[in-house]
Amino acid sequence: MLNHTTVTEFLLLGFPSLHHQEYLVAITFLASYLVILVGNLLIIALILSDRDLHRPMYFFLCNLSSLEIFITTCIIPKTVASLLMGNKAISYPACLTQCYFYFFLGNIEFVLLAVMSYDRYVAICYPLRYPMLMNSQFCVQLLLGSWTAGFLSTIVPTVLVVRLPFCNDNHIDHFFCDSMLLIKLSCAETQTVELISFMTASIIIFGSLVMTAMSYLYIINTILRLPSASSRNKAFSTCSSHFTFVILGYGSCIFQYVLPSSHHTSYYKMVALINTMITPLMSPFIFSLRNEQMKKALKVGL
Repeated sequence: MLNHTTVTEFLLLGFPSLHHQEYLVAITFLASYLVILVGNLLIIALILSDRDLHRPMYFFLCNLSSLEIFITTCIIPKTVASLLMGNKAISYPACLTQCYFYFFLGNIEFVLLAVMSYDRYVAICYPLRYPMLMNSQFCVQLLLGSWTAGFLSTIVPTVLVVRLPFCNDNHIDHFFCDSMLLIKLSCAETQTVELISFMTASIIIFGSLVMTAMSYLYIINTILRLPSASSRNKAFSTCSSHFTFVILGYGSCIFQYVLPSSHHTSYYKMVALINTMITPLMSPFIFSLRNEQMKKALKVGL
């Protein structure tokens, strides 16, 4: 079916219940965005400048920090502008573009988290073979694989959404263009599009979650067999920051995009806030304050 869209723009309703506090909400978003930018740029700068951090674990962390910047930049500046200027409108092409890049970058991040867990699995379970197994070429291949998986898992649902007609209702009860809510506004039959979107989201989220969980099962099994408590504590410390981030990322996204009932609850925007702002905001603190080598590099840099 060809696209016969008559809607030229959508209205992002944002936070209607906080209408009289929109300036305060905008300042909160803006302050959080600046912290996200500075924190993640600091992590990237530390990793690039400190030769002791030129290892696979920090190579992937550097790319994760870049993704956090991209994802928040895709959402927060537009939200802040809408709240400050009172202009809730977003053009049809801009809405679809925002929707695509949010899910494209988010899917890359899930696959990258699985890659990072595999890196920790090799480092802890096969420490003597780690330099050979996780060589530079293989790390680049894993990163390119993450981006490829993100692209392939997003392109088909996006093409299907682009082909949907939007006729009358153009109000999106959210602070950004969420694909699930966008699909519901179409004046055509959307069951197939919803099913494909649900399936691709489930494959990426649960597929990467299974790989992450399997890696950590092997990691925990190996750590518990270490002879000394100090060795066990050191091994756990290398995984704790990544594991904390995994819980935040997977937990919120499973609730928001995989569990069908989540679309009918009043907590939908709150969960979206965790994905788009809270998790990226906590990321620099999780990966720096809970990592001894990052704290050492930060002290040297200061």
